[in-house]
Amino acid sequence: MFPKDFMFGASLSGFQFEMGNPNDPKEVDPNTDWFVWVREPENLVNGIVSGDLPEYGAGYWKNYEKVHQLAVDFGMDTLRIGIEWSRVFPTSTREVPTGDGMLEALDKIANKEAVEHYRKIMEDMKSKGLKVFVNLNHFTLPLWIHDPISVHKGIPTDKLGWVSDDTPVEFAKYAEYVAWKFSDIVDYWSSMNEPHVVAQLGYFQILAGFPPSYFRPEWYIKSLVNEAKAHNLAYDAIKKYTSRPVGIIYSFIWYDTVNPQDRDIFENAMWLTNWYYIDMVKDKADYIGINYYTRSLIDRLPASGMKFGDFELNWYPLRGYGYACPEGGMSLSGRPASEFGWEVYPEGLYNLIKAIYEKYKKTIIVTENGIADEKDKYRSHYLISHLYAVEKAMNEGANVIGYLHWSIVDNYEWAKGYSKRFGLAYTDLEKKIYVPRPSMYIFREIARTKSIEQFKDYDPYKLMKF
Repeated sequence: MFPKDFMFGASLSGFQFEMGNPNDPKEVDPNTDWFVWVREPENLVNGIVSGDLPEYGAGYWKNYEKVHQLAVDFGMDTLRIGIEWSRVFPTSTREVPTGDGMLEALDKIANKEAVEHYRKIMEDMKSKGLKVFVNLNHFTLPLWIHDPISVHKGIPTDKLGWVSDDTPVEFAKYAEYVAWKFSDIVDYWSSMNEPHVVAQLGYFQILAGFPPSYFRPEWYIKSLVNEAKAHNLAYDAIKKYTSRPVGIIYSFIWYDTVNPQDRDIFENAMWLTNWYYIDMVKDKADYIGINYYTRSLIDRLPASGMKFGDFELNWYPLRGYGYACPEGGMSLSGRPASEFGWEVYPEGLYNLIKAIYEKYKKTIIVTENGIADEKDKYRSHYLISHLYAVEKAMNEGANVIGYLHWSIVDNYEWAKGYSKRFGLAYTDLEKKIYVPRPSMYIFREIARTKSIEQFKDYDPYKLMKF
């Protein structure tokens, strides 16, 4: 059983959900790096991006009341939403000095219409009894901060995104302004979502389709450090206006090794991918948000490792496991894989919760967990088995206070566009209709009863044997 006050809900973001009508200039936000990235001809010709465009998406910006009601109807008490930095400040804030008078100066250049619309969204959530969980940055950056095309092509620019040393300061200004505007209504705050993903896929694993796809390992580390600085500054800025929890949302990966005796590559992988960033922000986090989808199975590199800065990479992920399975097929372990090719591996979530709580002794919220599964073939089992993992970790002492599924409706899945469907509800992108899938009824039953007991015997792939 989960405690009575355990949060059940879902997570959304801004860019992936808000836009839906390409003909409405109030709804379309053209001022982010991702907006230009997904329509860059070079990316389209080379298949780096899908060709799908975000302005044809789920339409949350206008249809938020429908989505909120859907959440309530299916047992949710919390929604995590995103605020788009580029909507609030479509033009640069660099000329606004920090200190006295900063907020008033920022208020003069902010997009008031967007700010007011975000308040309406939050007020509607509150009116329906939903907790308001706000995340300030989910991958996208304003174009005045990041010119991804110039960086990608090696054209000199001062718009280097998280590589620029002034970006953390500008982010803190934005965070303070948003806290000043919304501290009366927000229940939970997060500075940013998955900073490691932005850095790693932007500058290291560049075939993933993330801007700026520019291989430069030292920038991978520099951007990660700057994102940590940005979080720490934003934490202090938000805390000037609220005593509500402020945390960080991070994409954690659990690592298994081919040879269980290879503890050094396990420790290396866990430190580089998980602990390095969290160690930099742990003193400025009231909770840690865990985003978890699958594991990685790794083996030792046969040759000497790759060195960059203070880092040495002496391992590599094996294909056929974790994130590297056939799309919609099976992993080499005999487990189903999602339409993204991600192995269903609930014990990884259990292991991570235990490890994170033991290491940091922080409150934990599972802030994303879900599966790309348009036909809803595996989602019910995915839900049950991963909530089993959460409950097991809690029963063994971990302080977990909520579970937010990714996501409530189908969304724009970055470089993959609309081909990967994560919603508990199917999204008719043309009509902006959200149709609950069968798994959403399972979610509702679990959320209402605060228990997975009635579903524990549904384990066709024997995933709940840990």
